Amino acid sequence: MSFVVTIDGPSAAGKSTVAREVAARLGFLYVDTGALYRALALKLQRQGGSPDQQDAVERMLEGTLLDLSGAPDQPHVWLDGEDVSGQIRTPEVSELSSRLAVIPAVRQRLVQFQRSLRERGPLVGEGRDLGTVVFPDAEVKIYLDADALTRARRRTHEFEQRGLPVALEQVQAEIERRDERDRTRADSPLRAAGGAIIIESSGRDVETVVQEVLRAVLAGPGCPPMMPRSQDATLGPPLGPGGRPGSDRAD
Repeated sequence: MSFVVTIDGPSAAGKSTVAREVAARLGFLYVDTGALYRALALKLQRQGGSPDQQDAVERMLEGTLLDLSGAPDQPHVWLDGEDVSGQIRTPEVSELSSRLAVIPAVRQRLVQFQRSLRERGPLVGEGRDLGTVVFPDAEVKIYLDADALTRARRRTHEFEQRGLPVALEQVQAEIERRDERDRTRADSPLRAAGGAIIIESSGRDVETVVQEVLRAVLAGPGCPPMMPRSQDATLGPPLGPGGRPGSDRAD
């Protein structure tokens, strides 16, 4: 079994930024589990479906192919053989993915897929239930947090950089709704895993947080030696059964 680092936490706590940088410096695989939920949300949006129609959602899952590829600084998510990395970061898809994430069938299918990624090598994964559900035996578990206003400012800045201006108050309200949804859902609620190192990122720069996570990882039992940046691992082209590109199913 490969060495696993999990970074869990609420929306816009800085998980993606920190996880990508830690993975790049260690030469580990980077796994953005939120991108998988967003990809499913994009498919549901394209089909004109609703998370309230759970039977339809389960049928959609059965025919869906998902995969991740790329280096930490250039991750890609694949949906039915299409690279949808640039289409899954809109406010609408984000809200829809949050609603999908409370459906047990969706979480169970994606948990199976996420666990299979461990076969590809040491990894840094970021999400909401990695340390509690997906990789409860992870060698290093981090819970990254920040106050709601700080997270809203970060997310607003992200949207503005992509040419999607939104009001700070609207973003904060959506973040608080998602927090409530994530923490109260019956299946895999958001919480710090037992033994997780809790890091508060409010008011701290990225490098300080990255260094704190790196210290924890390098002190972890059985941590592989760091790889030079020139040898950073990637998730390769998407591979599924028999090595066929883009053939890993959500189930």
